[in-house]
Amino acid sequence: MDLTGLLTDRYELTMLDSFVTDGSVGHDAVFEAFARRLPPGRRYGVLAGLGRLLPMIEAFRFDEDDVAWLLEQGVVGEQTADYLRSFRFSGDIDAYPEGDLYFPGSPVLTVRGTLGECVVLETLVLSVLNHDTAIASAAARMTTAAQGRPLVEMGSRRTHEEAAVSAARAAYLAGFASTSNLAAGRRHGVPTVGTAAHAFTLAHASEVEAFRSQVEAQGVGTTLLVDTYDTPQGIRHAIEAAGTGLGAVRIDSGDLADEAHAARALLDELGATQTRIVATSDLDEYVITALADAPIDGYGVGTRVVTGSGHPTASMVYKLVAVADSPGGPLRAVAKKSHDKISVGGAKTAHRRYDDGVLVEEWFAVDEPEGAGAATPVQVPVVRGGDVVHRPDLEAVRAHCAAAIASLPDVARIVADGDPYLRVGPRPEGAAR
Repeated sequence: MDLTGLLTDRYELTMLDSFVTDGSVGHDAVFEAFARRLPPGRRYGVLAGLGRLLPMIEAFRFDEDDVAWLLEQGVVGEQTADYLRSFRFSGDIDAYPEGDLYFPGSPVLTVRGTLGECVVLETLVLSVLNHDTAIASAAARMTTAAQGRPLVEMGSRRTHEEAAVSAARAAYLAGFASTSNLAAGRRHGVPTVGTAAHAFTLAHASEVEAFRSQVEAQGVGTTLLVDTYDTPQGIRHAIEAAGTGLGAVRIDSGDLADEAHAARALLDELGATQTRIVATSDLDEYVITALADAPIDGYGVGTRVVTGSGHPTASMVYKLVAVADSPGGPLRAVAKKSHDKISVGGAKTAHRRYDDGVLVEEWFAVDEPEGAGAATPVQVPVVRGGDVVHRPDLEAVRAHCAAAIASLPDVARIVADGDPYLRVGPRPEGAAR
């Protein structure tokens, strides 16, 4: 069953019902998605989810069964039901490229269309962007902490089954090397890895027999989990079963720094000098940073990456910033004035300035014509007339993300908690145009 049109909150459709009733449903409007703040301690965010979101917007429909159910539930009236039967988003969307940086105030997504067709997208836009961006932002910090060592996303058992797939995609675009989730491999092309759990060892009469079985099936390049009983003895059994050409051992418990040093010494003593050490067990960017000097060759991260490392949402909002008072009339800027929830009215054009490749400034201009000025624009066209016109593959998004993070100065890439590197607002006086 395709539930795309119903992946929304009820109040989106009750608002739509009122717009249909009062005749304003066809008035031009502009909505923007942005974050007022970053999660505490974060210096930057990484936008993710756009590649999932845009096809969902393109396919956003209400079939006859959907409409009948909405009528039965009293969500909409007959006039709005007729509107929904032929609904298709036909507007334009501009956005920061997926994998790009964002900061408090960055207008990461701008939706232009009629009031009716824009308002019903709010829940879908925010559910996708808030989840995927939270994962990618955490994963980027973990990638930085790993200092070039590969990271495996392995959090499928710690989140919703569909969230696991999108989390794997978001982690990969932010720098993770692979995932354990096969659906992410099939749907999105994320490289998949995986060998065995403790249950595999426990299912055999001895640890050596378990390791021999795994090596026979997967080859000596496999990774053997050596801490089911006793880690040093497990390492000896691993080399006994696979020989000194064993690909890797995985350690999933204990003081990982101490265990890794001891494992490295024992592996070298046994002649397995090229066997790698992979560490897992409740890792996050802070633990990975603390393990920087340990002889660990790669990490597996589960719970902390699929939950945004303590911040499972990016707290983005989707706000009306301009609306016409009549069909085809001029747009009027609108903004919230609520305490701590202020927004800036008017459609915005975001720009950045770089100094020798380093990002030094980001700002927006309100109601500035597209292409005005010489500063680097941030948004790109992604939907025109309801059709997706921006479809970079995941490898291109991954490369863009790596380049964006590389454009930050060293101080902004530090994993330790700090203030946002930039805050985005109206163009400062004297800024380059």
